[in-house]
Amino acid sequence: MEKVLNEILSNAQNEIKNVNDISRIDEIRIKYLGRNSELTEIKKNLKNLSNEEKKIIGSLANNISNVIDSELKIKYDELYTLNLNKKLEEEYIDITLPGIGRQYGKLHPLTQTINEITTIFEKMGYSLIKDKDSPEVETEYFNFDMLNVPKDHPARDMQDTFYTNVGKNVVLRSQTSNSQIRAMMNKKPPIKIIAPGRVYRSEAVSARKNNLFHQIEGLLIDTNITFGDLKGTLNEFIKIYFGEDKKTRFRSSFFPFTEPSAEVDVQCIMCNGKGCRVCSGLGWLEVLGAGMVDPNVLENMDIDKDKYSGFAFGMGVERLAMLKWAIDDIRLFYNNDIRFLKQF
Repeated sequence: MEKVLNEILSNAQNEIKNVNDISRIDEIRIKYLGRNSELTEIKKNLKNLSNEEKKIIGSLANNISNVIDSELKIKYDELYTLNLNKKLEEEYIDITLPGIGRQYGKLHPLTQTINEITTIFEKMGYSLIKDKDSPEVETEYFNFDMLNVPKDHPARDMQDTFYTNVGKNVVLRSQTSNSQIRAMMNKKPPIKIIAPGRVYRSEAVSARKNNLFHQIEGLLIDTNITFGDLKGTLNEFIKIYFGEDKKTRFRSSFFPFTEPSAEVDVQCIMCNGKGCRVCSGLGWLEVLGAGMVDPNVLENMDIDKDKYSGFAFGMGVERLAMLKWAIDDIRLFYNNDIRFLKQF
């Protein structure tokens, strides 16, 4: 029995010595130490031996098991180290070489502008209207009727407004003012909201105009609101957005849903007021329209015109971005030219 055990040890040591594949270590372990191995069978049959033989054979069998297990571990560590070193040599990376840069996307300049403007007004206490309360596909009821725009107003013509085949009198909104009406339907004064979004107008595309552009609409309704509040609010916004030295001017104007009405111009940054193609030689560029909410609009929304007053304004996002970054063509925002977009 001792001879058999020594032969098992000798055979195991030879296999362990000659193995060069780390995956075979487990095979050798099972062969010599597994539950069906010859060594394990000898241990199981110790009960059939005399007490004296049990001590000798049992001790020898356990020692052989320990030797085989120890040599297997040593061989495994040896092969693992060899394989690791080989892999490191084959996959050597020179860490002194410059890395491969990864390009990350950025927000579109118009999105950046919208975020900046809405942040300014939110700090002034305005609440941001959600997209679901300011739909781009709108009925004439919200786009014109409730805004005091007469049935025969030129803005309703096919030349100015995109009509759809979604349903009768359904249009692509021509201004974000529809959000004002929906806000007044769902809220009671005081109301102080800001609503950005896309708008559509059927007009010729040029350096200054596009048939798709973005507006930000603002509305404030409360007691004792005056035109001075409107002017002060817009002047403060322009100072924050453009800086203290940006020149502006208010011009009287007309909008069906405000009375009195005004347009706000900012001095053209491209020519510093001298005149260029962006400002059509005027030296000024209109950036927003505003005015006191017409009492008829308040009445349409069942708001007491004798108790409440308010102002509204709508500003062109593209125009503001053009003036801030000296961009001389509105079409650049929509051409998807990475050379242009990555500057922002």
